[in-house]
Amino acid sequence: MPPFRTWFPDAPFDATHGYDLEALLAVRPPAEPAGFDAYWRRLYAQGRRVDPQPWMTPDPMTARHHDVHHLDLTTLDGLRLGGWVALPHRPARVGVVISHGYGGRSEPDLAALPADAAAVFPVARGLPTMSLMPQVLRPEHGHVLEGIESIETYVLRGCAADVWSAATALHQVLESEVPLVFVGGSFGGGQGALALPWDRRFVAAALQVPSFGQYDLRMAQRCTGSGALVTEYVSTHPRAREVLRYFDAATAALRLRIPTLMACALWDPAVPPAGQFAVHNAARAATGADARLQVLSAGHAEYPSQVQEEAVWLRGVRELIAASG
Repeated sequence: MPPFRTWFPDAPFDATHGYDLEALLAVRPPAEPAGFDAYWRRLYAQGRRVDPQPWMTPDPMTARHHDVHHLDLTTLDGLRLGGWVALPHRPARVGVVISHGYGGRSEPDLAALPADAAAVFPVARGLPTMSLMPQVLRPEHGHVLEGIESIETYVLRGCAADVWSAATALHQVLESEVPLVFVGGSFGGGQGALALPWDRRFVAAALQVPSFGQYDLRMAQRCTGSGALVTEYVSTHPRAREVLRYFDAATAALRLRIPTLMACALWDPAVPPAGQFAVHNAARAATGADARLQVLSAGHAEYPSQVQEEAVWLRGVRELIAASG
């Protein structure tokens, strides 16, 4: 284990929660609710019936191999999302849906994008900067609790559908149904784990420090950010725990049937490592050797080996995309 006490001397708690790598690799998904598959298949069918009606306008960003445009698209519930699309100068061999963390996105990042890959960078409903809207709470006001009273209204239902709509929009823009890869970290990692098992257009996924995994452990361990809001809410509204069972990324990952690359952290104050590894372990149980793992020293923090580990991650994502075309 890295010297976390030296790296994070002012940390208010031990963000390993007492787990070493061996223990993390043994974490399993929680008990799943009745009708999990039926719920998600029905939701996916609803999401695929949405015509995203993508609308592009030029973006001043310059890139060596791509033209970048602002993109607006319609998603489930009639909401209009913002984002970007990067179109290669040559015919696209593969498409990539690239999500983001809970902080949203202020610009696209093309660092892992091969020259022959097209990419859409949707910003999920209610998140900055491109998809803030009055219908959905902002992160600082409790976005993660929006609609948590029911599985038919919870915000993560819509955020998963945002992935499907973005994928359809990219195919419409390209006028070609190229194979798709999903890339997302933190919020985006959990979002992808929930959305991908039902959508056969995706042939691979890269999920970094994925959130929303193993709520039984996540809510029993101290954390910061959105996870802390959920834990506090469930402590006074215990029925919400049954809603969350339908949005557990580890339960969904048991349904993955595509190659995955995941990066999971040993120390993370925002997304407890046990939850992250539960998502990877579930994917590995589902796909076997097609679930690759990069162990990160830490997540949601700055640390000495961060630059080197991020470089390894970007290289792995780029290779995954290139191999999926």
